[in-house]
Amino acid sequence: MHLTRYTDYSLRTLIYLGMKPEKLATISEIAAYHDISRNHLMKVVHQLGANGYIDTLRGKGGGIKLARPPGQIVVGDVVRSMEENMDIVACFQPDFSACVLAPGCRLKTAMDEALQSFLATLDLYTLADLIGEQQ
Repeated sequence: MHLTRYTDYSLRTLIYLGMKPEKLATISEIAAYHDISRNHLMKVVHQLGANGYIDTLRGKGGGIKLARPPGQIVVGDVVRSMEENMDIVACFQPDFSACVLAPGCRLKTAMDEALQSFLATLDLYTLADLIGEQQ
């Protein structure tokens, strides 16, 4: 399983905010800290806000912060909400009909099991676990 940079940047942003709960952070500050594109991070922050993981405050003195405590942000949920496509093999796609092995092939079943195990493991962790915060 390979996560996109988009999801990677999402997790990095949440970790950064979780490590500094007492202050607002800016997109530029986080981008510089992680040496990532500010423009790309703007899209990530927008979606994190839309999904309820962060609060954004506009204007002078504004910034971003976690919308809820780190112990209430489940890593598996973040990955599910930020990954656009979890199709780890082509036959996961609804319009895929090019498989000459179907209907006898069990690859899709095995890969789906692996994906569910991957996500179930991530569901065991919260942002608090990632930043070492005691709950």
